[in-house]
Amino acid sequence: MIFTHIHILHFLWVLPLIAVFMVVCSRKREKSMERFADPDLLLRLTGRLQKGKVVLKSIFMLISLGLMLFALAGPRFGSHYQEVSQKGVDITILVDVSPSMLVKDVDPDRLQRAKREILDFLRVVQGDRVGLVAFAGAAFIQCPLTLDYGALKMFLSILKPGLVPVPGTDLGAAIETGLSSFDFKSETDKVIILVTDGEDNENRGIEAAGKAAQKGVKIFVFGIGELSGGPIPAGGGQNGLKKNAEGKVIVSRLEEGALRKIASLTGGVYVRSLAGDLDLDMLYFEGIKTRTEAQTLKSGKILVHEERFSFFLLAAFLFLILESLLLERKPVKT
Repeated sequence: MIFTHIHILHFLWVLPLIAVFMVVCSRKREKSMERFADPDLLLRLTGRLQKGKVVLKSIFMLISLGLMLFALAGPRFGSHYQEVSQKGVDITILVDVSPSMLVKDVDPDRLQRAKREILDFLRVVQGDRVGLVAFAGAAFIQCPLTLDYGALKMFLSILKPGLVPVPGTDLGAAIETGLSSFDFKSETDKVIILVTDGEDNENRGIEAAGKAAQKGVKIFVFGIGELSGGPIPAGGGQNGLKKNAEGKVIVSRLEEGALRKIASLTGGVYVRSLAGDLDLDMLYFEGIKTRTEAQTLKSGKILVHEERFSFFLLAAFLFLILESLLLERKPVKT
């Protein structure tokens, strides 16, 4: 026998205290009745006390309480195998880790906002396999498609500029790496979520999106940043801002035009990060869930233990009935 809430069985230690309390209350009640009338009158009025039945009634009450505690603990015995399946889609998240993601035109900065949004996204996904790709001037799979969201969160936490050693931003390489993460032999719908500020130094994003469209992969784009943009921190332990060869501060702006084209070309949706932290959640429910069809990702048999709390409740109810049928006092014939 196993219990779902075995900690409840610790309350069984209360039963001896209840037994002592019942004995004390019984004695007080008898003494109160003795003060009410003389013994002969009391005997005619209430009948003769049957101590054996008093004890038996108390035992039945304690047994009933104990059985109720067993029922609350969720006893299980006996089992069967049950066929289960998990349905969803394959989602690969591409995260831009180029230096421009350190711009603070969104709070606290673009990359931290992106990571926070993705964490919220992982709380609402419903049985989908999710993978993670980090990209800058090149792209690498950080976490392959998995149902273990805890592992994915661990990989997400270490994302930072400099993780990808190749400078620049190559959306084409990011999308192509995202495509390579899928198993196209499976019929599962496949989705890419592109999280970036839109800068594409190699101008290959549209071309790679065309390849994704041919393979039936929808790209949902999440733009991070403001249209007015902001200066890029120098980084590398340096204070100040990045400057070009002419000594002017480099300003990074959200490039929405190309991002909208990438999304529309593949049948996806473009969403811009706003003040809240639910943008990716909305993209999931109003975009991905409405434009894809969940397929079986995992199936098998699990051992299911049978719930047996009803047996204990029935037994407790029967002991309560027996307790109520027992009479403590027997009428005296006069």
